[in-house]
Amino acid sequence: MAWNEPGGNGNNPQDPWGSGNRGGGNKGDQGPPDLDEVLRKVQDQLNRIFGGKSSGGGQGGRTSGGFNSVLLLVLIVVVAIAWAAMGFYTIDQQERGVVLRFGKYSETVTPGLHWNPPLIDDVRKVNVTRVRSLDHGAQMLTEDENIVEVNMSVQYVVADPKAFVLNVRDPEASLSQATESALRHVVGSSEMHSILTEGRETLAASVQERLQEYVNRYGTGLQVSRINIENAMAPKQVQSAFDDVIKAREDEQRVKNEAETYANGVVPEARGAAQRVLEEANAYRDEVVARAQGDAERFLKLMNEYHKAPEVTRERLYLDTVENVYANSAKVIVDGKGSNNMMYLPLDKLTEASQDAKAARKMAAQSSSLSNGDIQQLTDEVLNELRKRQVVSTTTREGR
Repeated sequence: MAWNEPGGNGNNPQDPWGSGNRGGGNKGDQGPPDLDEVLRKVQDQLNRIFGGKSSGGGQGGRTSGGFNSVLLLVLIVVVAIAWAAMGFYTIDQQERGVVLRFGKYSETVTPGLHWNPPLIDDVRKVNVTRVRSLDHGAQMLTEDENIVEVNMSVQYVVADPKAFVLNVRDPEASLSQATESALRHVVGSSEMHSILTEGRETLAASVQERLQEYVNRYGTGLQVSRINIENAMAPKQVQSAFDDVIKAREDEQRVKNEAETYANGVVPEARGAAQRVLEEANAYRDEVVARAQGDAERFLKLMNEYHKAPEVTRERLYLDTVENVYANSAKVIVDGKGSNNMMYLPLDKLTEASQDAKAARKMAAQSSSLSNGDIQQLTDEVLNELRKRQVVSTTTREGR
């Protein structure tokens, strides 16, 4: 029989939802309760727990109380699981975690998976490997009472996560103020010329040392890794004048370098020339001394031979002298015994003239551009030169 067919009675209800008696809680009620009924039962259970009055009564209230206890227990378990799941977290390799339990420092955790009770512990992650940068610039008064404008950048990392989180409310603001103080202290004790030219590296090192001392004293947990002096110049109002001064100093240094280069080139040359003159003088001295010693030894040996055979030695010396004289001069023999002079023809000069004439004829023959008249002129010049040499030779012979 279908559930909606007629004939049903109260003892055997055919309604599958048990609509015969929803609120009575009878045994014949085979369907689930309504949503409104469930909410009412939860409310009654809460009222009972907190000392309130239940909206139901009798046996139905006792039956619904057990069901509500189970439901409440399930809710508590679900909430506990969700609360526990919220406590898992991970720390990256470049991070460290500072754990605060009820606002008080508990521990510092390392990279990995961790669990802390939610709503009890507060985990603050801090990156300890990232290099952070802070730019700073200001106009300051130097030791020699000049105004200079310095722009620099500070590179730093977090060295102590606990101090970075707990000791100072705003560590980066404290770092900025400490940078201002350190820079003004160092610039105030330096001269402007040193800051604008070769003293930048010294300025950066001094500022870094003083700044690290300040941040350590404040307990910020920061480590200053490097300071870069990006720009150091005079105020814009007088920048052109300072540029002229710097250019003049550069020109001075350039002229000095050129003078030193010239000196380094001239002095070694002069020293080399002086050394060469000394060496030549020493060589000449040694040559003269050696020649004199050789002449003296030759004279001594010749003297010994002269003592042994004077006539033979004298005649031999005479012949050697005459041979040397005639070998180096034009040979003209004059016979002083007779009345007529005997002339010796200088064959060497004639040979030279003949060779000159041959060379002239060869050149004339090789040159196709010379005419017969030019060849005749060259021939006449050669003959005239031969006649002049013959006249000179005759004059020399007569003079002797």
